[in-house]
Amino acid sequence: MCATNLFRDFPPKYASHGTRGEAEDEEPLFDLAWSHLQLVYDLLLRFLSYNSLDSKVAKKYVDNGFILRLLELFDSEDPRERDCLKSILHRVYGKFMVHRPFIRMAVGNIIYRFVFETERHNGIAELLEIFGSVISGFALPLKKEHKMFLTRALIPLHKPKSVGIYHHQLTYCIVQFVEKEPKLAGTVIKGLLKCWPVTNSQKELMFLSELEELLEMITMDEFEKVMVLLFRRIACCLNSSHFQAIVKPLPVHARKLNKFMLSKAIHRTATRTNQSPNLVSLRL
Repeated sequence: MCATNLFRDFPPKYASHGTRGEAEDEEPLFDLAWSHLQLVYDLLLRFLSYNSLDSKVAKKYVDNGFILRLLELFDSEDPRERDCLKSILHRVYGKFMVHRPFIRMAVGNIIYRFVFETERHNGIAELLEIFGSVISGFALPLKKEHKMFLTRALIPLHKPKSVGIYHHQLTYCIVQFVEKEPKLAGTVIKGLLKCWPVTNSQKELMFLSELEELLEMITMDEFEKVMVLLFRRIACCLNSSHFQAIVKPLPVHARKLNKFMLSKAIHRTATRTNQSPNLVSLRL
């Protein structure tokens, strides 16, 4: 019943309108059939929320085909529908452990298609919001599959022009990865620098804010690996004609550089005097 009422192909105007992300203040389009769709979504959400629901029985109906069609609906222009879908997909991911790898793979494919082919999709922000909580639940050490999702899906999401629509959710996902494994900060920063905007000052400010968060978590070993590339980019920012792009990078990078130089001074002094680095740091 849910599949019959919910799964549908969007009219051509939905697909052609897919560059939604380039203007954040663009008016959303509301589905005229929402009053009917809402009833079906509420019914599906209540069904998935039952504690007595046997996932082994329900997985015969909530199968891979059902999940794929559900994910297709995230391209809806109606923000109310995407919000309902977000709750439902989160329930499916939590209830059906057997489907989790498939959901991650399917969402990854949506992101690949968005980044490398169409740059048109209305539900990237909602999908990333779901994955923010998914990533926070990843066990340590991180699996190779999870790291590949970071490098092949999340980092390339900085490329599209519409990144402003979902940048907050994207930054949250990336920060979750780096908090779990700080060594990934260097990989993320290198990827961020490769996607750095040349003429879009607003996008540059978003990247600088994300960079600031990453530098607060990066280890000194990883900082050394990206230091040269990072300071080259900072030099370009300082030559920018945009006032905020000049001011933004100064405080956090100055703190990180001072910390780095102090660490180096402690190491050199300890090596020269054959003393413990901890003892040298106390004296400094």
